[in-house]
Amino acid sequence: MTFNFQLSTFDFQLIFTNFGHPNFRNMNNFKGSGVALVTPFKSDKSVDFDALRKLVQLQIQGGTNFLVVMGTTAESPTLSKEEKEEILQTVISENAGRLPIIYGIGGNNTLEVAKAIANVPAGVDGILSVSPYYNKPTQEGIYQHFKFLAEASKLPIILYNVPGRTGSNMLSDTTLRLAELPNIVAVKEASGNFEQIMDIINRKPEGFLVLSGDDAITMPLIACGADGVISVVANALPEKFSTMVNASLHGDFDLAKPIHNELLNITKMFFEEGNPAGVKVALENRELMSQNLRLPLVPVSSNLANRINQEMKSILQLIHHS
Repeated sequence: MTFNFQLSTFDFQLIFTNFGHPNFRNMNNFKGSGVALVTPFKSDKSVDFDALRKLVQLQIQGGTNFLVVMGTTAESPTLSKEEKEEILQTVISENAGRLPIIYGIGGNNTLEVAKAIANVPAGVDGILSVSPYYNKPTQEGIYQHFKFLAEASKLPIILYNVPGRTGSNMLSDTTLRLAELPNIVAVKEASGNFEQIMDIINRKPEGFLVLSGDDAITMPLIACGADGVISVVANALPEKFSTMVNASLHGDFDLAKPIHNELLNITKMFFEEGNPAGVKVALENRELMSQNLRLPLVPVSSNLANRINQEMKSILQLIHHS
């Protein structure tokens, strides 16, 4: 069926309200260690698709549970619509159905985001959508935004709350209200507010997932009832990170805790001068890609790069000897 998108907001909403949605709850596709894939760039700042394919293979071989394409870590604001589409198709092709794929589609123009969500290509298993940024909507505005997107989507939606980037916090009451909608299946919580996250965990409906948006607190959150993570660190160290996450989910904290502690130092380094600049140094260290970024992001300082490379050397020695 083809839609004419030259419609008023009211007509657009009416069309999708009439569809109805299956209940996607109790799915395990989005549990465990998910990775927010970086976008590799060549020296001329064009997308390095060969490096992207290598990154997908590293994730598959390293035990990652699902892939996230076009999260913030992908430098998505600097990519054209055509580049985003080609990156998604490259990941779908290289993945070949082995891992679930989540596609990031967000923004502060609700109608435009809904149009994009309604036209997601085959091969995508779910949508990650960030809370509207810059506009600073009220909690009711945030709720109505996501409700509108849910009505437009034929796929399950993961909410993304990251106040440090959006300028507004999606409160637990709003998240829980949205969790009652049948195709809103999870939240990626990057508020860093344990009280807020615990409130969601304790009051969420059955089957609604809570995913950590902060690598450093993933294990403690899983111990408190969270279901996994969408990770930056896992780009460079999927073997370690997926082992830690999945051991935590199985209650094996004797295995998970030492890995959690081992990764804390490099996790801090990855974010010290901005994401994904730090993790791209580690990916260059693994000879997967160069650490090129697009402006306004710039490479990390030489001091930090040296420290990351030294830490990576120690961690990779442990991986190779395990």
